[in-house]
Amino acid sequence: MQDREKKPAVAALPAATILLVRDAPAGLEVFMVKRHHQIDFVSGALVFPGGKVEQGDSDAGLSDHIDGGEDWPDAARALAAAAIREAFEESGILVARDAETGTFVDAGRLAALEPYRRQLEARAIALLEMLRKERLRLAFDQLVPFAHWITPEAMPRRFDTHFFIAPSPVGQLGRHDGRESVDSLWIAPGRAVSERKSWNVVFPTKLNLMKLAASRTVDEALAAARARPPLTVLPWIEAGPDGRVLRIREDAGYAQTSAKLRDAI
Repeated sequence: MQDREKKPAVAALPAATILLVRDAPAGLEVFMVKRHHQIDFVSGALVFPGGKVEQGDSDAGLSDHIDGGEDWPDAARALAAAAIREAFEESGILVARDAETGTFVDAGRLAALEPYRRQLEARAIALLEMLRKERLRLAFDQLVPFAHWITPEAMPRRFDTHFFIAPSPVGQLGRHDGRESVDSLWIAPGRAVSERKSWNVVFPTKLNLMKLAASRTVDEALAAARARPPLTVLPWIEAGPDGRVLRIREDAGYAQTSAKLRDAI
């Protein structure tokens, strides 16, 4: 009897995630949301805001509404647009400036923009339309690449996810949307790792929290990200004496490079 042929891997969808960080009295904090238990990807987990790239994130007209990134490839600009859009949808934090004043959106302006969160999520309005109507500019210049993970080839649903880090605009406190995410908090990265069993923190999130925890301030975290551009991480699964093990490349800059599969996903 011949072995069955290995099925080809499902294509990984482009996605973007953003680590919104701020300085607090006790040190660096990052904004995280708890995924709804009925979401079909990492349901119930504590994650950074993010999601897949949508068609509107690639709209050519967005180039007239961005600060920074003018010389980036189209794919990179789409990822940055997706990161900012998804962060706004899931956290209510908008990394954007007023086109006339050049100042970041403040708490008062953010409250007036709140209805757009649901409209964008429902795809009832395109990102470009919102920017035009509200005279806003996406602050690409605040985004720094932080990590790049691709879901293992054996998984039935896969994402090619680019992680960005950005300082949260002053005065924007963030709030989960109550639909895709059911809770949210600002938390020290080290605490999120130490309490990961309570929060349900999956392997990639844990490793990126550990990486972030090496910095004490926003400036340190941004400088560290700029100093070491991320390498692509494509985990793979190996059989071990105690069960299957998830592994990543050794040179990716993480303190941990393997975990038992049942503990990782």
